[in-house]
Amino acid sequence: MARRTLPTLSATVALAAAALVMNPTAAQASPPGTKDVTAVLFEWKYASVAKECTNTLGPAGYGYVQVSPPAEHIQGSQWWTSYQPVSYKIAGRLGDRSAFQNMVSTCHSAGVKVVVDTVINHMSAGSGTGTGGSSYTKYDYPGLYSSYDFDDCTSQVSNYQDRWNVQHCELVGLADLDTGEEYVRKTIAGYMNDLLSLGVDGFRIDAAKHIDTADLANIKSRLTNPNAYWKQEVIYGAGEAVQPTEYTGNGDVQEFRYAYDLKRVFNNENLAYLKNYGEGWGYMSSSVAGVFVDNHDTERNGSTLNYKDGANYTLANVFMLAYPYGAPDINSGYEWSDPDAGPPNGGQVNACWQDGWKCQHAWPEIKSMVAFRNATRGQSVTNWWDNGGDAIAFGRGTKGFVAINHESGSLTRTYQTSLPAGTYCDVQKNTQVTVDSSGQLTATLNANTALAVYAGKSSC
Repeated sequence: MARRTLPTLSATVALAAAALVMNPTAAQASPPGTKDVTAVLFEWKYASVAKECTNTLGPAGYGYVQVSPPAEHIQGSQWWTSYQPVSYKIAGRLGDRSAFQNMVSTCHSAGVKVVVDTVINHMSAGSGTGTGGSSYTKYDYPGLYSSYDFDDCTSQVSNYQDRWNVQHCELVGLADLDTGEEYVRKTIAGYMNDLLSLGVDGFRIDAAKHIDTADLANIKSRLTNPNAYWKQEVIYGAGEAVQPTEYTGNGDVQEFRYAYDLKRVFNNENLAYLKNYGEGWGYMSSSVAGVFVDNHDTERNGSTLNYKDGANYTLANVFMLAYPYGAPDINSGYEWSDPDAGPPNGGQVNACWQDGWKCQHAWPEIKSMVAFRNATRGQSVTNWWDNGGDAIAFGRGTKGFVAINHESGSLTRTYQTSLPAGTYCDVQKNTQVTVDSSGQLTATLNANTALAVYAGKSSC
């Protein structure tokens, strides 16, 4: 959640007393398993997510799906109401407990693991009745939290050079939970353990920057599965008091600079600069970095590319999936002109590319690169080529090769690869190409298109 955004908190008190206190273990670096791409189905109903796991995500090779917060929240049509929890019951706009449980089971059957966007920094900013019928006021959530469970600072976060201000005051006016308290830690862990009991595989920790890393470590240690995947939202800010690297002991951390710089490079600079992208640019270690071209906050605040950027956006996603840095998220949301607007049909997706649903995870250029990434996992960058401008190409060892032409005109050339001789399917155009006995491949790329081939995919 960006600074202007309203984050999410989800947790179930029923299991609080049963929360297991366990010894902290080593953090899981990048999503476990052989498939590290996550489709982030932003504000999709859980029933719609279940269908998409079966129909698209599983067959395409996505390892994970990330779903929007499963907690009762404030009423309202705006998307950010999902990020103002009022209880830890699964009773929100996107579905009830049964729909959520069915979604997890269905996705697992399709070979897709489930990550939950989890709001544990704060509660709401007002008072009323939640989406599940619970009454609440800003500092009182009957049966869950009272005024004693919130931080003493009741003013908004105002100084990112002051650690105490960032982690004890209120993010955009939302009641800030005192995560240093035993009861609060136990209650949050109880909610997360409830989600684990439903089969959840991991958590995206919303607004993690606003929670002390030691508090998060304590909460994680109480989980029935302390090795559950964690991906923490900690937005980098130069010279700020709280830095993303503080959180890598708990799990992965989202590397926002990756997305910011991709926007600048694809819009205004040269793709040739991407040769040493990632750690070579001063980012966190690849093994703990969560990366994305855009997310629900950044596509709205203009800090990154988004679906409105056409080929720049598509090619940036192709590059991210082809290049071996971090664990990638594919943002899949809906069209918007009002940045506060909630999801079409209340989150029900009848079909991709209808009713405003963008379904970026299913765009052919993006979807085809998920299998490319899976097939080339563990292979380093080889045979890099660029023209000094906006045309680049590189291999992934002996397993794959990709070329991107972001120039204004077509490009024909012969590329040197490390692929075995043979016929391959260019999954970007769905046409066959040939690699000769010298490992060379000749192709013509039109402006703003790409080529991608990988071992094991010969027919189209």
